[in-house]
Amino acid sequence: MAKNSNLHAAKVAKNDEFYTLLTDIEKELSNYKDFFKGKVVYCNCDDARESNFFKYFSKNFEFLGLKKLITTGYKAEGKGVVLVYEGDKNGNHKVEDSEIIVRQLEGSGDFRSEECIEFLKEADVVVTNPPFSLFREYVKQLMDYGKKFIILGNNNAVIDTCIFPYIKEDKLWLGVSSNATMEFKLPEHYEKWSRVENGVKYGKVPAISWFTNIENKNRNTPLDLYKRYSNEYPHYENYDAIEVSKVTDIPMDYDGVMGVPITFLSKYCPAQFEILGISGNKNLYGLMTKKYTGQECKDAYFAKFGKKGTYDLNATCAIYKNGLLEKTYGRIFIRKRNA
Repeated sequence: MAKNSNLHAAKVAKNDEFYTLLTDIEKELSNYKDFFKGKVVYCNCDDARESNFFKYFSKNFEFLGLKKLITTGYKAEGKGVVLVYEGDKNGNHKVEDSEIIVRQLEGSGDFRSEECIEFLKEADVVVTNPPFSLFREYVKQLMDYGKKFIILGNNNAVIDTCIFPYIKEDKLWLGVSSNATMEFKLPEHYEKWSRVENGVKYGKVPAISWFTNIENKNRNTPLDLYKRYSNEYPHYENYDAIEVSKVTDIPMDYDGVMGVPITFLSKYCPAQFEILGISGNKNLYGLMTKKYTGQECKDAYFAKFGKKGTYDLNATCAIYKNGLLEKTYGRIFIRKRNA
């Protein structure tokens, strides 16, 4: 039996054939059911014949009031396939094979190919689990074509310098289910898995979130704040902001800039807070006040661990704790609206 960390490594190694479970699709998409009426839905980057996205939308076609469903499947060596479904034609309230148009593509079914881009142009909304290794490129394509979408991705993508600007500009946000460990069905050839049931391999991947640009219930629900600001909140040595190590500790009465964990984004209400930037080496948003030298990073490491090394204080925020200069985890800088 493989460990979950190995499954995560498989993703990093561009082994992206993870099939989303129907229960997880139903759980998230139930929050958008009113949005889909009259829409052309496109599900790409999947095995069209195995896709639970296709199964969900075809089964709920009339309930959601869809106009059309298109699903393309990728085949690394060979030609991909497209499935098109336009609803129950036989009046028996079932999805019959005879009602599904199946056609072989000219190419592999890569979402970047011209024929798949034509399907994208036709679509009103894209819903799928894209290759995590191509997440940047995939999101950029959706943005370039102005598409609505609900897609899966690794939660760490929120601090990617290519993804974060979309979040800051309110062009992309997290869905209802976010930063969770999700289980996926795996192809037979996978050598690493977490469990096997009825001959089918399954694997768990941590820190998975739904990403979307469609409004949902979490989007407009303000955080219930109860703590008050005090000197217990340290001020960063290299950023003009205070450290708030837990989302639940965000003070209700502080109007300045605050550094909060990236998990804040699952609770983010744009009417309540403004996102200003992220910590890191690049001073993209004018909040960095100090850049540490290589020697200062070495000195900080020796002071903390008692041996030679480099403590990359510039990678995130730095605070004094118990008399020692320490770095925090990655931080998102926020400020209360109308502050």
